[in-house]
Amino acid sequence: MSRFNLIEEKWIPVRFLDGSRGDLGIQDTLLQAKEIAAIEDPSPLVVAALHRFLLAVLYRALEGPTDIDQAKKLFKEGIPGNKVTVYLEKWRGRFWLFDEKYPFGQVPTFEPNIWRSWTVLAAEHNADNAKVLFDHVDVGAPGAISEAAAARWILASQTFSVSCGKSELSHTGTAPSATAAMVLPLGSDLQDTLLFSLIPENREVAASDLPLWEREPESVKKLKESIKRSANGFADRYTWRTRSIILMKNDLGWVDKLGFASGVGDSSKSQIDPMLGYRIDDKNGKLPIQFRDRGLWRDFDSLLPDTSHLGPLVIEHAIAISRLNPKRFPRSMMVLGQANNKAKIEYWRMERFILPEALGGDRFIRTEIRQLLSEAEDAQRSLWLACRSYARDILGRGDREPDKNDVKKFVKQMTANSWYWSILESDFHEILREYTLDRNSEDIRCQWLISVRAALKEAWEQHRNSVSMGDAWSIRALVGAEAPIRARLKELDEEILKLTPAMEEA
Repeated sequence: MSRFNLIEEKWIPVRFLDGSRGDLGIQDTLLQAKEIAAIEDPSPLVVAALHRFLLAVLYRALEGPTDIDQAKKLFKEGIPGNKVTVYLEKWRGRFWLFDEKYPFGQVPTFEPNIWRSWTVLAAEHNADNAKVLFDHVDVGAPGAISEAAAARWILASQTFSVSCGKSELSHTGTAPSATAAMVLPLGSDLQDTLLFSLIPENREVAASDLPLWEREPESVKKLKESIKRSANGFADRYTWRTRSIILMKNDLGWVDKLGFASGVGDSSKSQIDPMLGYRIDDKNGKLPIQFRDRGLWRDFDSLLPDTSHLGPLVIEHAIAISRLNPKRFPRSMMVLGQANNKAKIEYWRMERFILPEALGGDRFIRTEIRQLLSEAEDAQRSLWLACRSYARDILGRGDREPDKNDVKKFVKQMTANSWYWSILESDFHEILREYTLDRNSEDIRCQWLISVRAALKEAWEQHRNSVSMGDAWSIRALVGAEAPIRARLKELDEEILKLTPAMEEA
């Protein structure tokens, strides 16, 4: 018996423009997109997966856009509700969460040897590779989750699962963009947010760009043979079957167990994902930007467009379609994703950044932002040199050369460097606001250098205050370590002085 159709059942969590919250089905989410402020869920992975899913629905329902003119027309006129309604009605039978022939996102013929807990779907609760400190779900007896939650986690799992070796079907591969930082330009409502990321797709490509629900489910036999293929387009990529899943519901209709194994391998490694920024690696070529231990803001330039077209295509597209309507220019972007160490998920994250208004003009600011970040890195190096000198003198006590690893460990536990970056992070978010259409770039740089100088000085002062003034060795080490700090502060003073007249004239 078919149960829980995603088209009208309430499972997509949204916040409306008036601040109220609720859950909607696919149809109401798309038809009411202008009244919805955002999709919101405690999991960044669910939020990213839901946006990608809705974009896939739109690509198929609208049969485009296939060029920039169509995209601009859509942005001007809005999502045509009649096309969405007709499409969803046509494929209604493929959106049942429970169905004998086409259960959504699942492989109906998959009969697992072992039924697993629902927690395997959720990175936040999966003890296999991501158990976290404040997760109190007992994987041995986790209870059950609603159909709505199961639908959300199926999408998140298909989007973000990482390789963890053999499964009962075949090798378990990683989802096409599972470990990359996904970027979403944000509009004042959900409609704009979706249209910003609905970039044009070649007409021939679009015709064969089939999402998960329009495909016949792969047979278990094929899945056991480690089936691989290339993505046909954006809708295909956004709904990739990374895992073979089959849900089991209890007497109340909730999901407590499921089958979970390998899915379809991705052989389209060189294809571009529109939501990702890229960098060029000398050995491996074009690689996606990922979250690192340091804040993503320190790589923010890699998320902006320029002539290299390495930035996320969704940002380029958002700027292009909103250029003639500045009031609808995306004022911010959301970056979501996870970081992993081989098969182990280390953390998942959602960050938000101002999208500089100057991007709506005729100049690229990626190079300017990179210069600001480089100047922050240069100043931090002087702080690192000072910390290393201090650590070496403290450990050596003047009569021996300490082991390099001991020095490295000592520097790592010093708080000066982390304090420096913490101060600058908030300043960086503020400096992005300064990139308006009429603001001079040299003025902004001067303001930034003042912030860098203040952060460097404050971070070292914080370390100085932590040193015991009654310890002669500490005082001596502190005085000896300050030379790189003083030198860099002097250089910053000189550069700020050069730029100050320009600021005063402005």
